[in-house]
Amino acid sequence: MKKYRLFVPFFLLLFVLQFSFLPLISIYGVVPDLLILATVSFSFLRGSVWGALVGFFLGLVQDLSTGSFFGLNAFLLTLIGLFFGRFSDRVLQEQFFFPITASVAATAAKYLSSALVVYLLGYRFNLFLHMGRILLVLLLFQVIFAYPIHWATFHLERRIRERN
Repeated sequence: MKKYRLFVPFFLLLFVLQFSFLPLISIYGVVPDLLILATVSFSFLRGSVWGALVGFFLGLVQDLSTGSFFGLNAFLLTLIGLFFGRFSDRVLQEQFFFPITASVAATAAKYLSSALVVYLLGYRFNLFLHMGRILLVLLLFQVIFAYPIHWATFHLERRIRERN
């Protein structure tokens, strides 16, 4: 556990970027979700148990900072960490397109799951209009930021392994 202490400042940096600086480039109020990108990348590198643990804590921090539907992000990021961690032994970690594809799939799954929960709670909205305006912009942001986050996570993990 002690060897992973380098990831704490990295995740903190991503959190600060997502909630402080990236809202400056928002489109329609949509900001890239760096925490889901970090969860997917860490899950590929360390497996489903660590991916779920990191997803839970990053989702919990995200829930505490946004203040809406407490526990939803923690639950969804835990599931995403579990799911994508299952592929950790089957994925070449240096690949370019797989982290991008997985991040887009994870973002779409999180968005649709969140929309389903909001709908089941009784809030009404036009899903197709919302998807066209919000989801497409979010997916574009995720495509742009997926590889740099995966690259940073991969090199941080490699640095930790070389130390041991």
